[in-house]
Amino acid sequence: MASLLKEPLFEISAQGPAPNKDFYQLSITKSDVIWRYWKISLRNASRNAKPGEQRESHQDYLEDTRLQSQVGLVFGQGVQAYTLALGRGCYDYLERLPDALLLCILAHLQLEEVGALSQTSHRFRKLCSSEAFWEQAVRGHWETVPAEVGSLGLELGWRRLFFTSKLQLQKLISRQRQQLREEEEEGEGEGGLITEASGTPEAFWDSAGSSGTVFSSGTGDSAYAESLSDSDTVSDPHSPRESGSGSGVVDTWPKEDGVDM
Repeated sequence: MASLLKEPLFEISAQGPAPNKDFYQLSITKSDVIWRYWKISLRNASRNAKPGEQRESHQDYLEDTRLQSQVGLVFGQGVQAYTLALGRGCYDYLERLPDALLLCILAHLQLEEVGALSQTSHRFRKLCSSEAFWEQAVRGHWETVPAEVGSLGLELGWRRLFFTSKLQLQKLISRQRQQLREEEEEGEGEGGLITEASGTPEAFWDSAGSSGTVFSSGTGDSAYAESLSDSDTVSDPHSPRESGSGSGVVDTWPKEDGVDM
């Protein structure tokens, strides 16, 4: 596990709280805590001031309440607590695992568990919302994903495809086939998508179920769908939404500050 600890273990920089205009940087390595500061002032006495640096061991930092207070004042109590944990040797190994390994771990979680994990840190929020994760989620439920369905995943996004109803998926593939036929008739296309014999869209629909979302990772899916407002339902991008229709791409993933992940 020691190989996961890359230098520096943690690094952050920011301007001091008003009216302080000085800049500060905190860097924590495997052996030292490094505190750097740049004084910003219009006073003549401070114009030629050079940047300063304070370096001490982890043990010294744990005993240096003055520096701890400065870290808390500039960066907040959360960062202060995190740096103290690093000083005690409490490393967040899970956060430091490569994406490929984390994706393998996420493959064993239920959807509601992944949703909860995405709210624990920026790293997991980004990973749990990535196309790589949602493509893995789609392909993990079926041995073969037809080429036409894969094409829709690239076009709409794998997360949207994950929450697409069976009926809407059929409509999208039918429209895709119609467009392909029109292109072939007009001589504008040289070929179309080839459906694998071992995984036709029809077989894909049959395995998807008769209603609701195409993909189901557990009881958490229905809970997400029930809590989703009607305004969050995304219908077919190629056609206007039908009045009273609840079908379409239903994205039940948590949102933050009104921004769709």
